[in-house]
Amino acid sequence: MSETPLPADPAQLRTLVVELSAVIQAKDAQIRQLEAQVATLTARVEELERGRRKDSRTSSKPPSSDPIFTKQPKRTDRSLRERGQRRAGKQPGAPGATMRLVEEPAARVECWPGVCAGCGADLTGVPVGAAQRRQVTEPGPPPPPVTTEYVVGAKVCPACGTTSVGAAPAHASGRAQYGPEAHAQAANLTCANFLPVGRAGRLLGQITGLAVSEGWVAGVRGKAAGLLEDFVAHVRALLRDAPALHVDETPARTAGGLAYVHVACTRYLTLLHVGDRSAEAIDAGGVLPGYDGIIVRDGYGGYAHLTEALHAWCGAHLLRDLRDVYEFEPGAQRWAHAMAELLVEARDAAEAARAAGQTALAPAVLADLVGRYRALAAQGLEVNQHRPGRTAADAVRLAP
Repeated sequence: MSETPLPADPAQLRTLVVELSAVIQAKDAQIRQLEAQVATLTARVEELERGRRKDSRTSSKPPSSDPIFTKQPKRTDRSLRERGQRRAGKQPGAPGATMRLVEEPAARVECWPGVCAGCGADLTGVPVGAAQRRQVTEPGPPPPPVTTEYVVGAKVCPACGTTSVGAAPAHASGRAQYGPEAHAQAANLTCANFLPVGRAGRLLGQITGLAVSEGWVAGVRGKAAGLLEDFVAHVRALLRDAPALHVDETPARTAGGLAYVHVACTRYLTLLHVGDRSAEAIDAGGVLPGYDGIIVRDGYGGYAHLTEALHAWCGAHLLRDLRDVYEFEPGAQRWAHAMAELLVEARDAAEAARAAGQTALAPAVLADLVGRYRALAAQGLEVNQHRPGRTAADAVRLAP
């Protein structure tokens, strides 16, 4: 390949240099554009690949959304934690729930052998040498409904002629109605056990003998909600005084559309309300605005405006997110696997301390846990802080 000779004229040489510089600059700009495009497409491919692999173990998706035809490969480390010492099922020392024999059963059936199992001889009249009691308990037929009639009478005062009318109970306001126990049972089925009104009405009829309509069952929910206004205000006040709250939101269908059910709860108290995912909807529950305790939550940014509270990441969400990062890049994100194991170890240590009547971990145990936590967090930041991509960004968010 022959080289093109450079022009001898200095003016022509300068012109050539300017032209080549322009070509090089144009190519550099094109390279930068292509590099940016490659980075964007790489991030998009990573996002799509992670989205395709997400299931109920690594995201907020419900188990019902897991693909039924895609079987996850077996992994020796799939739990992201070491196997515990506790076996499955009932733990030693936990109270049992074995059925007891009743001393006076409603009926007793004698199951004596009629003939000898060996020679076939007739055993009628032979005394029983040993017996074993076995009892089967079945529900009985529903008792007939009990109807109480309140006769409201009127009397004319013989002294002044005023007519006085007797007072019936508040739940006997009309000619015929169902009483408080019927309302309570219907509310229990629809509100506490989430049965549709049609099924709740049929089940109520089967177990109580009451022939209620779907419309009546539907109306019970509104009545129950109205009676809870003072109770809800009391629960709200108790929650605001609690040192720590768990908060979350989950999608649900209501009034023919999609909404979110918000929860603020402790171990013993739960308050729910419905809205969208905005900060205004989060505050509408009346618990979180101005709350200065600890809010245990997931990584959703809608709670960021609650600056007076100390925010803690929910352990279940954190373990799930660590699993997601680790399973997508098991080689680069080994720290996430170790961090999950450490968090479970810390939880078990705290449970053991509480069971032993301690109010805090031993200083040496706490120092060891904190030291390993900080080392793993630093490792996660070091590995991911200067790497592009969504996975690295999520890892940086999880590491601290």
